[in-house]
Amino acid sequence: MQELAGKVVVITGASSGFGRGAAMKFAGAGANVVAASRRKRVLKELERQCKDLEGRIVVVETDVSQQKDVEKLCSKALSEFGRIDIWINNAGVGTVGHFEEVPLQEHEQVIRTNLLGTVYGSYFALREFRQRGKGILINMSSFAGKIGSPYLSSYSASKFGVRGLDMALRQELEQNDEVGIHVCTVMPASFDTPFFEHSGSHLGKEVQPIPPVYDPQKVINTIFELAQDPRDEVAVGTMGKVGSAQYRLAPKLTEKIMGKNTHRSQMKAASARNSSGSVFEPMSSGTDVYGGWRESNGVAKTAAKVLGIAAPAALAVVLLARKRWQDDRELSRVA
Repeated sequence: MQELAGKVVVITGASSGFGRGAAMKFAGAGANVVAASRRKRVLKELERQCKDLEGRIVVVETDVSQQKDVEKLCSKALSEFGRIDIWINNAGVGTVGHFEEVPLQEHEQVIRTNLLGTVYGSYFALREFRQRGKGILINMSSFAGKIGSPYLSSYSASKFGVRGLDMALRQELEQNDEVGIHVCTVMPASFDTPFFEHSGSHLGKEVQPIPPVYDPQKVINTIFELAQDPRDEVAVGTMGKVGSAQYRLAPKLTEKIMGKNTHRSQMKAASARNSSGSVFEPMSSGTDVYGGWRESNGVAKTAAKVLGIAAPAALAVVLLARKRWQDDRELSRVA
């Protein structure tokens, strides 16, 4: 907590979900938070909610799919506080449907927001970090950015892109001995945020999270920890951790299970009108950290049960530990 007092933290997508929770947690730790979102009114509510906390919050209306908006966000942070210590690219949108039935413009906007928005934020953040020789960049990928998910094609593509971007940036920093700058990738599974309420839908169904659905505080705490002890990649949620391990052991089986569970989850949902959700324009609803999915849908199942991997899980862990040991030996030989 003391490490974060006075730090300058930029957070995009701060009007709800992980971003809102992280903004409150950092401000409570005495950090100076620059909170960005398309919803200025909701940001002002966040500012009022945090007025008695240790840290200061400055709100900036920002559409991360627009390069000029992200550049202005960076300039605002620098004009207010003189530096940026931590930048969190959290803003994201999604749309659900058969690939060719989702309007192409919607696919494009998902990519602009999730991937290009992260590219823009990373660009301006790293430019500042390199001038100072230090800084922490935290980018939000997803479990769907490691294992593709049906009906979420452009969302998965964008999150795979974020993960690839981060890998490339870490290698670049390492090769140039820029040890004071860190790039962290967070890969959440399904969490109880308004994301699903905000998602576009073209299946004639309400968008549903893929169970199990976890408390978003787990991701908020992970972001908070990475700001003090950065790591390269962190999967959050047991399903994400175990699923990632199984994918390395049995990729085809894992993809089949992912497809089956996503299909079942979406097709069992209640009927609803097709909508673009918040892909193009922000919605007035869903302004909390939580989305209410865990309470209303009763989807708190164990990851092993949902994935159908209770037996292979332990074996996967053992084999992966052995493979990592072998990889480490190989790397030591190369070095």
